[in-house]
Amino acid sequence: MGVLMPPAPVLLFCAIYGNKLASLQWAREKLVAQWGALALISPELPFTETQYYEASMGRDLQKQLLVFEELQPPEALPTWKLESNRLEAEFQALGGHDVARAVNIDPGYITLAKLVLATTKDRDHRLYIGQGIFAEVTLHFKHGRWQHDRWTYADYQRPEYHEFLNQCRELLKRKLKG
Repeated sequence: MGVLMPPAPVLLFCAIYGNKLASLQWAREKLVAQWGALALISPELPFTETQYYEASMGRDLQKQLLVFEELQPPEALPTWKLESNRLEAEFQALGGHDVARAVNIDPGYITLAKLVLATTKDRDHRLYIGQGIFAEVTLHFKHGRWQHDRWTYADYQRPEYHEFLNQCRELLKRKLKG
């Protein structure tokens, strides 16, 4: 019989994207107010791997990856996704946007072994975790590097993302040691 152990705390991760840098700035400010100080922030990265969001978000999307300072319990993932959805709706309600969806906020978490993202969409590789939210292991860390699966979004397979996630993983190691 296995022994029940509490999970290790995780780094709260968030990807934000939109076609205007002002939308990224707004999202960053709101997320910091909600979840605390940022430990790491990536440069704005072009989001060019798919046209999936073009109809609702426009062209020339930029994406930015954020990691928060305080370690968190992984079971908070559904709450983070619900809050990110609320923030997206709040920004849209401000008006003045030329697109149906001006900002996309995707929370998740990082452990030493994986990057997990939350979603409202069910697929064969996603597990239901409550409150209408599903989770997927987007990347896993094995043999000293981040590795993808067949469902991993193309942008998360890019070297720049892996470099940023390596920094996140090193930060997490230091925090877990104390």
